[in-house]
Amino acid sequence: MKKVISIALVLVMVLALFAGCGAKKEAAAAGKTIYITGPTPDHGWTAQAGAYAEKKAEEINKEGKYKAVYMPASSGEEQVDQVQTIIANGDAAGVVFFALEDSAKAGQEALISANIPFISFDRIIEGPDKYAILNASGDNWQCGAGIAYWLQQKGMVPGDTMVTLIGDNGTVCSRRQEGFEQFLRGELEYYDEHTKQTYKTDKVWTQDEIDALCADYKVVCNWSADGAYDYLEQKLADIVASAKGNGKLYIYSMDDEMTFGVLRLLEGNAIDEATKADLEAMEVYISAIGGMQELYDVMSGKSSQAPVAQKYFDDMMSVYFSPKMMTNVIGYMEDYLAGNWDYEVGEGKYEVVWIVDKNNVSEYEGFTGHAE
Repeated sequence: MKKVISIALVLVMVLALFAGCGAKKEAAAAGKTIYITGPTPDHGWTAQAGAYAEKKAEEINKEGKYKAVYMPASSGEEQVDQVQTIIANGDAAGVVFFALEDSAKAGQEALISANIPFISFDRIIEGPDKYAILNASGDNWQCGAGIAYWLQQKGMVPGDTMVTLIGDNGTVCSRRQEGFEQFLRGELEYYDEHTKQTYKTDKVWTQDEIDALCADYKVVCNWSADGAYDYLEQKLADIVASAKGNGKLYIYSMDDEMTFGVLRLLEGNAIDEATKADLEAMEVYISAIGGMQELYDVMSGKSSQAPVAQKYFDDMMSVYFSPKMMTNVIGYMEDYLAGNWDYEVGEGKYEVVWIVDKNNVSEYEGFTGHAE
């Protein structure tokens, strides 16, 4: 009899455990809060994305169907801690996850374990990306392809000198570099939303030629104007000497902020006059990616830095890559929760990008975000 009672008690405990787990999963699925992780709004592209996220969260809260909470952070580790708070709250309908660093991977893995749906935005972390209900960003491959196309149109050929200013070692910049190289190899075409035309390389490069172009002068700037400034302060004399033979220099900057770093260096006194004179005498072309109004003002001639740009650069551009897309991505989570969803788990959605230069800059409004 005691044995029967013991077995019965064990069965009750097991059933209670399963019931508890089921209730937890149901609570997660039936939650009414959309959590949004991202940067602390201050300046730059990521900060502006955070500002748009805050505004969208306010709109959702006013509508009243869901509660929206924006959780700013300054590091990937802090985002991991935020996920633990989200899970503990037990009210998550879904999470829009803008990972600041790859160290935020543990946070996404925790969401997967807790069965909380999430959209990965901008920095796509490999591993968790296979479990995201969507991986959303601007089309970074097309950013790279567009810059390769533009530089090639400005005369870039094998044997020329190029400087590569990299944001960081995450997927954003690695995909931009992949697109850049794929275009030159003839494997990827560049589609321009402004002209509604598709472009392909006018000369197929070998990988050896691309490697030589990218080998000597490249640096990770951590998305910082200071990072570009510091590197070029030390290297510009060597770079100009290398480029002098061909009379051309190409600067592949992967972000507006880093392009501002180059401008700030050239308008100051950190570079010797002989190097500046050589730079002014050669053809110099510089890219950017983002869409800061401050850089648009340089291109259009409205900015106080425009004379410096006109003196040292023969032309410049910035690939349109607006932080406003953060608003769209939060909207995707609303679509998912409403059942308006055709994407497969792990699928990617990439917003179109295009070249903005002096010829069309007047047609676009940029975002304000540069810190002097």
